[in-house]
Amino acid sequence: MKTIHIYYVYILASQRNGTIYIGITNDLQRRVYEHKTGIKKGFTQKYGVSMLVYYEEFQQVEQAIERENNMKKWKRNWKLNLIEEGNPNWSDLAKDWYDELLID
Repeated sequence: MKTIHIYYVYILASQRNGTIYIGITNDLQRRVYEHKTGIKKGFTQKYGVSMLVYYEEFQQVEQAIERENNMKKWKRNWKLNLIEEGNPNWSDLAKDWYDELLID
């Protein structure tokens, strides 16, 4: 029996219409936690980008990589429109994932 893997392309934001980051992972909950806590130093930690505002699921890693690469090439306005189509209030989709672990 073949194991099914799920890969995620996700967008984080610092705030509504703020700085955004597009990434890929096979463990969305772990990766968002790393962004929120600043465990991994880099762009998102430096600019306070930790709100999960959008994500897509893929079963093939190649499709996820292609989608991530394409989205990174998009004009900013296209990225903002994509977020607003599925999350018009720019809610943090991971807001309640770590209630016991994180304190705002």
